[in-house]
Amino acid sequence: MNNRPRLGFLGTGWIGRHRMEAIVRTGAVEVAAIADPSPDMAGEAQKLAPEALMVSTLEEILEAGVDGVVIATPSALHAQQSIQALQGGAAVFCQKPLGRTAAEARAVVDAARTADRLLAVDLSYRFTQGMERIRTLLASGELGHVYAVDLVFHNAYGPGKPWFYDPALSGGGCVMDLGVHLVDLALWSLGFPQVTSVSSKLLAGGNPLSANTVEDYAVASLGLDTGAVVRLACSWKLHAGREAEISAAFYGTQGGAALRNVDGSFYDFTAERFSGTSAETLASPPDEWGGRAAADWATRLAAGERYDPSAERLIDVAAVLDRIYGR
Repeated sequence: MNNRPRLGFLGTGWIGRHRMEAIVRTGAVEVAAIADPSPDMAGEAQKLAPEALMVSTLEEILEAGVDGVVIATPSALHAQQSIQALQGGAAVFCQKPLGRTAAEARAVVDAARTADRLLAVDLSYRFTQGMERIRTLLASGELGHVYAVDLVFHNAYGPGKPWFYDPALSGGGCVMDLGVHLVDLALWSLGFPQVTSVSSKLLAGGNPLSANTVEDYAVASLGLDTGAVVRLACSWKLHAGREAEISAAFYGTQGGAALRNVDGSFYDFTAERFSGTSAETLASPPDEWGGRAAADWATRLAAGERYDPSAERLIDVAAVLDRIYGR
């Protein structure tokens, strides 16, 4: 057990602690250091790993001799902190977005490649049972030529922290927060085809964006080199009659399939396969998927995995977000 990788956790708010709990449950790693600007948040995290060293900075985490760092800090810090950890010899698991722009994401991936360290981002919806089964179905070709993909993520609430609403700190609004999952699910499920065209409309409070504002509603259309059209919509604070509306639907010449949340839940999903007017259930609740991405990274790190070239797909997702924002 002494050969388990030693991890540091930078940022232990709700998301950070939840991912920490999932990682600890694997038994594959040791929590060596914890850092959070809030003593209360750090203290809650320490309950999961009483022997961990309590520190204040990423520098101190790296000085503790860790093999990996889990980053759950504000978006503006992700790229710089990830690069610093990678250059310090640590693997990285980072909250989304990896960077506010494709250039930031590319710099992180380049650092991981140079350091030969495992890099992953918490694109957690990939790890729902429903999406895994839909992706397998798509890869098998059983749905025929997939020509249309519709994705939605409407959140009845907006983020509570002020930095989310500052474009310099967040990189964007609901597209950066929620749309990143939709773009990733579409491209990942289809094997990362080339995106040939992007059109979008971004609104804030029902009006076009003005300087120093971020969007709370967005629609976008992506054209793929396969001939497929991807349509996505996401929002904060939409009057949708429920807490959340989340879905990813794929339509082909021989059938369709969709992931949908249940009764407005952020956590419960069903997945179905369609043929004409009939539907077959592929997956249904319960499904404890939230921490699987983090646990997967930790177990891969413990198995000795180093740089994974699939991290380069993170740049592809970030590049599409750039195009949605028109930059």
